[in-house]
Amino acid sequence: MPGSALSGCAEALRERFPRVAVIHEWLTIPGGSEKVVEEILRLVPHAELFTSVYDPAPWPRLITDRPVHASFLNRVPGATVHYTRLLPFMDLAFRSFDLSGFDLVISSNHASAKNVRTPAEVPHVCYCHTPMRYAWDPSFLAEEVMGPVARAIVPLGTAWMRRVDRKRASGPDVFVANSTFVASRIATAYGRASQVIHPPVQIESLLHTPRDERDAYLVFGRVVPYKRVGTAVQACERLGRRLLVVGDGRDLKRVRELAGSHTEFLGHVPDADIPRVFAQARALLYPGLEDFGIVPVEAQAAGLPVIAYRAGGVCDSVIDGTTGVLYQPGSVEGLIEGIQRFESLSFEDRSIRENSLRFAPDRFAAAFARMLLSLPPRSGGTSRPGATRVS
Repeated sequence: MPGSALSGCAEALRERFPRVAVIHEWLTIPGGSEKVVEEILRLVPHAELFTSVYDPAPWPRLITDRPVHASFLNRVPGATVHYTRLLPFMDLAFRSFDLSGFDLVISSNHASAKNVRTPAEVPHVCYCHTPMRYAWDPSFLAEEVMGPVARAIVPLGTAWMRRVDRKRASGPDVFVANSTFVASRIATAYGRASQVIHPPVQIESLLHTPRDERDAYLVFGRVVPYKRVGTAVQACERLGRRLLVVGDGRDLKRVRELAGSHTEFLGHVPDADIPRVFAQARALLYPGLEDFGIVPVEAQAAGLPVIAYRAGGVCDSVIDGTTGVLYQPGSVEGLIEGIQRFESLSFEDRSIRENSLRFAPDRFAAAFARMLLSLPPRSGGTSRPGATRVS
């Protein structure tokens, strides 16, 4: 969206909704969901932020140069580091905020941000990155290292979180999903309909990166259990293909133990070197299940094909046979077949890059602004806008 159009949308939104509250889970470490918050704040630059835990250090002025209201959890020692341990208290934290003076509430939710109390006459839009995965996705914790006691009590905790999460899902008037996969999960978990607006991906710096393809495949991102980096390592070792693993994380030690002579671990790569890493790879391997997945879009912007497990958000972002290969099942054998199929095909650089344009920030801004401007302004009455449910 050109600067003039963005400015016009921001002014129209300010006129319709003079006071806006943007709610986000926690503001500690920058990531994909925080990029969405930043783009929302460009549309509603007059908004105030509400969050459970806030560390101002890593954030740009777009966030810090406005009122940021942190919950009582922010006073817990070590909260900005160990915030996920506070999940049982997140519902209470978000319910404690007073939003009575606002004309529009926008929650950026993957856990409890949508749980805020809003006045009956105030529209509440929930941009849902995913229903709470800790509660609804048993596989999310399946490969985590836990003791027997912790493993035994996890089902009790997740059952309680599901009950609370389902109850609070009645609060938002509008659900927006970041992918068709998440829209389906919202319908299953909450019985609510949603519209899909894909998140913004910063692709501009990658679009004109020339390809310098070498012989190695690439895994890029955090090395944590649910991303299944070990699956990529095992597949490449069995095929005798070179693999570069870029990233760090708590699963790195286990993954290293699976590696042989064909795998190289590069650790963290500075942002300035990311275009070069993408340019030199043969293809991006993406064996995990993600609700959307920023990295496959970034790779395609750089002209890099993607070989991904056919599940989750990549079904929206990767065109099978044109910008990459989608494979099933999600096992080592499935990925091996995906790589072999990829090696039998040819791909056009231009088509791959053009596909990434669908996820540029201006596309997000235009779609999200249209949705917000379609909402009725605060009525001053007592009835909420209709909340659509799945029958």
